[in-house]
Amino acid sequence: MKRSVQVHYILRIAIAMCFIGHGIFGVITKEIWCNYFGVFGIGREMAYSLMPLVGWIDIGMGVMMLVYPIAALPAWLVFWGFITAMLRPLSGEPVAEWIERAGNYGAPLAFLCFTGPWSARQLFQRTGAKVVTDRQRLEATGWILRSVVYLLVAGHGWLNLIGKPGILLQYARLGFTAPSIVAAYVGWFEICLAFLVLFRPYRPLVLALFFWKAGSELFYPQFGWLEWIERGGSYGAILALWALSPFGTGKLRELATVLRHSLRRRHNLQ
Repeated sequence: MKRSVQVHYILRIAIAMCFIGHGIFGVITKEIWCNYFGVFGIGREMAYSLMPLVGWIDIGMGVMMLVYPIAALPAWLVFWGFITAMLRPLSGEPVAEWIERAGNYGAPLAFLCFTGPWSARQLFQRTGAKVVTDRQRLEATGWILRSVVYLLVAGHGWLNLIGKPGILLQYARLGFTAPSIVAAYVGWFEICLAFLVLFRPYRPLVLALFFWKAGSELFYPQFGWLEWIERGGSYGAILALWALSPFGTGKLRELATVLRHSLRRRHNLQ
């Protein structure tokens, strides 16, 4: 399968996961959503009444993205994902919560860049997988994905460094006796990893990051699987970057060969 077709389906499924996961939280009336409705001056009782409506709309859009994708859906999710993520710091949570959710609005942005350009009429036409050969579009999509992956990994690292209670509880439940120390190590590790992926997205490294992110998100103390599904944009952005990245194992071998020859040359000169 051509890598452009792979990217299409990866991002399409990721977008659907964001919609569906977020929608399910609305249907089950997740309590913390009351804080986000409160940013708009909506009271607790009204918030609980509106949550299922918002949830079912999101689920419907997610299902539609799977069966009959149109560009208007990811275009809406760029806005919707950005706003819902921004409501977290606006309601008193750390700014890192917004940054860590970059996949929610970044994955649909990458999809639009990759499959566009779009006219107003085309936004409501079915979007099928196609081979993309435009080098500028491929490079632009790659940089969007690099930036998104950088933000979501660095944001999660930041949450570790500030000791987010939910993350500390994850480590405690995994059996670590000093979760705050583990969080500090993981935080710095993820921030360094984020910079490395931004500037050198080697395919093996990006693939390892995908498994790291997808695996670590399974340990949320509440709503484990739902949290995992809602963060589909994170995994999708990482996996799409892996599919687009030009730095494969062959490139790594080439760099290793150059380094080895350089070391030998230096040794001979000495």
